[in-house]
Amino acid sequence: MAGRPTRRQFLKGGAAAAAGFVILKRNGLAHGYPANDALKIGVIGVSGQGGYDLHNVAHEDIVALCDVDANLLGGAAKEFPKAAQFRDFRKMVEAGGLDAAVVATPDHVHAPAAALALRAGLHVYCEKPLCHEVFEVRALTNLAREKKRVTQMGTQIHAVANYRRVVELVQAGAIGDVTEVHVWVGNDYCGGERPTDTPPVPANLDWDLWLGPAPARPYNSKYVPFWWRGWWDFGTGSLGDMACHYMDLPFWALGLSHATAVESEGPPPHQESTPAWMVVHYMMKRKDGTSVPLTWYHGGKRPRHFADKLLPEWGNGTLFVGKKGMLISDYDKHVLLPEKDFAGFTPPAPTIAPSIGHHKEWTEACKGNGTPLCRFDYSGPLTEAVLLGCVAFRAGKKIGWDPEKMSTGDKAADALLKREYRAGWVL
Repeated sequence: MAGRPTRRQFLKGGAAAAAGFVILKRNGLAHGYPANDALKIGVIGVSGQGGYDLHNVAHEDIVALCDVDANLLGGAAKEFPKAAQFRDFRKMVEAGGLDAAVVATPDHVHAPAAALALRAGLHVYCEKPLCHEVFEVRALTNLAREKKRVTQMGTQIHAVANYRRVVELVQAGAIGDVTEVHVWVGNDYCGGERPTDTPPVPANLDWDLWLGPAPARPYNSKYVPFWWRGWWDFGTGSLGDMACHYMDLPFWALGLSHATAVESEGPPPHQESTPAWMVVHYMMKRKDGTSVPLTWYHGGKRPRHFADKLLPEWGNGTLFVGKKGMLISDYDKHVLLPEKDFAGFTPPAPTIAPSIGHHKEWTEACKGNGTPLCRFDYSGPLTEAVLLGCVAFRAGKKIGWDPEKMSTGDKAADALLKREYRAGWVL
């Protein structure tokens, strides 16, 4: 590990400590520090969601802060004055002294930042979607496994009690065999046409670093600080932003493995801008070998069940349709339907233990205590499925998916699985 050994490590570890580390093994993981020591964490992206992550890992030792915006970096530094400050995450990782890194940048920088941290031997917490491209997801998943690092994707809702109770209901057969799943959110991100004006770059922003591996283009406030999500060069639209939260629930409850076929509906594909609405039809393979259709909706599109007055008017949700009934869930609530059919129903006894907190699952596992539920081995396949919806939409056709060959079976669609990085940037 990059962190220095403590005096206690040196005295107890003998020759190993003299070499720079002590190996402790818990739950099959090896780490270069005692489980009761605070992790030395560097945070890449310190405002917005990054600020949320920063404060949720502040029970450990925040030793480095990184942000391309000097104003945001300075604000975080006032709260963590002992932390070193960086504008470029590459320099932060190269500086050493870290045990772990949190990546909370825009989507297009997730993979290069997380990959660099993993190669440096750091544990990694990365925001959703795990990556911008399907190829990046697989590369990052494999790298985490190869380096044997502890990982977690930022799907914080996975830790709430409501999701756990829904998983238990589905797996206990409360609604019988599940025959279809529907997932919808009301929001949308659509960039529109590329702006033609070229305002000056704010003095506090390093625009070249913000672009990272994406193709060069002039600065515009239509990209930074928030609306980058609506542009294919930087974001993945509403599907990439929200599906890792909402599709997480059926992925978990049904033991989904991967998509086998994907077809997307929406407005005519725009070369640069993500769509204002989309409906994605997935055929999902389960780990038991069976398959189940899953449909995603955003931008005002919703399942047919609303028109049939079968569902409560929830703006976002996940619907499981089973042979004995239906189960609808949002982040913090769920209902068995039709309600009259489940009057007096006794839910199964809880079998999934309460979470100690999504971030703390990760930090404790870095010390050898437990295993994060959204580690890349789980969240990688979830993110691959999500991003294949973007690939199908941009390709304008139904695609298949062979996870072993990493191919859609279509040359044009396969070209959308990976893009070339701008000079100076590597995965």
